[in-house]
Amino acid sequence: MKSLYLLVDLFVIIVPLVFSIHPKIKFYRVWINMLVSIIIVASVFVTWDCIFTSLGVWNFNTRYIMGAYFFNVPIEEVLFFICIPFSCVFTYFCLDKFYEISWNSKMQNIFCTILSLYLLILGLIFSYKLYTSVVFISTSTICIVLKFIFKVDWFGKAVTTYAVLLIPFVCVNGLLTGLGLAEPVVQYNNAEILGIRLLTIPIEDIFYGFELFLLNIFFFRIGGKRHPINETEELHEINAGNERI
Repeated sequence: MKSLYLLVDLFVIIVPLVFSIHPKIKFYRVWINMLVSIIIVASVFVTWDCIFTSLGVWNFNTRYIMGAYFFNVPIEEVLFFICIPFSCVFTYFCLDKFYEISWNSKMQNIFCTILSLYLLILGLIFSYKLYTSVVFISTSTICIVLKFIFKVDWFGKAVTTYAVLLIPFVCVNGLLTGLGLAEPVVQYNNAEILGIRLLTIPIEDIFYGFELFLLNIFFFRIGGKRHPINETEELHEINAGNERI
């Protein structure tokens, strides 16, 4: 049982890692982009994690962790911010590579605006609940900044991918929050959350995962501008070069 959280991390990453070298996928070609993205985003989320742990927003059940810590969070929790983003971005990469997922610009703007306003209002209303307010307001802010300041054109594609990812999300996060276990791996302070759960998962975790996903996609794609992340982008670069010539 002490190795449960570690096994969850390994389970999450093993299949994407193996299939990264598949000749039709070639995700290994963008591992550097992925690594840079993970380091940047994980540094923020691990810091957030350490602060919230110290404030008692959540804690970790010693029954399911090995006992090695990074500051006040288990090393398995740090690995979580490596394994989960790798698997999520791998899924995004594959869907982008093999399927045509397109939202028109107007639909993306409408969806982003409604979602952001809704989360912002809820975050302000429940400002006395630390996890609820911080995750709702930060997710709202990230959506607005990415869509209307950086003007990303992949927001709708990211939403579709995340909807697909909610299936494994329920399995993984459900296990960590106690689904099928005598006790949860991650224990939440009920005073700091709404108390609305998807099975055993606090509703806040869904949006926490969404902003983690969005930020990793953002930095991953920044790297992709220097090193194309798929054959389509390579073709676009070649065509653009030919036009300049």
